[in-house]
Amino acid sequence: MRSIWRTTTRVLGRDLLRDIGLVCLADTIVGISYGAIAVGSGFPIWAPMLLSVLVFAGASQFMFVGIIAAGGSPVAAVAAGLLANARHLPFGFAIGDVLGKRWSTRLVGSHLMIDESVAFALAQRDEERRRAAYWVCGIGLFVCWNVGVLAGAYAGTAISDTDAFGLDAAFPAVLLALVLPSLRDRAARLPVFLGVAVALATTPFLPAGLPVLLALVGVLAGVAAKEPADREPEGVR
Repeated sequence: MRSIWRTTTRVLGRDLLRDIGLVCLADTIVGISYGAIAVGSGFPIWAPMLLSVLVFAGASQFMFVGIIAAGGSPVAAVAAGLLANARHLPFGFAIGDVLGKRWSTRLVGSHLMIDESVAFALAQRDEERRRAAYWVCGIGLFVCWNVGVLAGAYAGTAISDTDAFGLDAAFPAVLLALVLPSLRDRAARLPVFLGVAVALATTPFLPAGLPVLLALVGVLAGVAAKEPADREPEGVR
């Protein structure tokens, strides 16, 4: 165990390990909120834990629980979760080299492919550091997230009203935290604001889950607005 730790410390450095540790700590806290919200919303205690092991995608899990708890259909909840995870396709192309060549390691590595592990991997220039950062972050977050969900799920059995503790705010807060960094990019503001407007306008009239899906019209608007800008002006060669 000491030799593994020394090797990891040598490759990544203490500063990077500290950063990964802080992300794991934050993820544990969010996992506790998720587990408590899911059980407090009426899900059996095994449901959030099973989702965390098989899905392991915080935003999609929050979205699924939020839509079902609001009375939405399971089909809409699953569709929203799949669409939220569609970003993993370009992630796979970006960090495919760190997953190894064996199908077993690529399968496990793909399951650990989340925003944080990909971000830490892409931030490293050295190939060895990229691979180490990805696996250390991915495994660390998987363990911490599931421990947090387990603790939150059992806590949720003792909490009759999650709203009283403000845990209901965790779901929109997590999604807001995912969106805010993208607003620095001017091109991302149009799809974000359009999606928010569509969701807010349709929420009073449509079943839970459908406004989230309709909000994806913002993505189409963003793509349509980006294409003319990417085209080369006529006469320029």
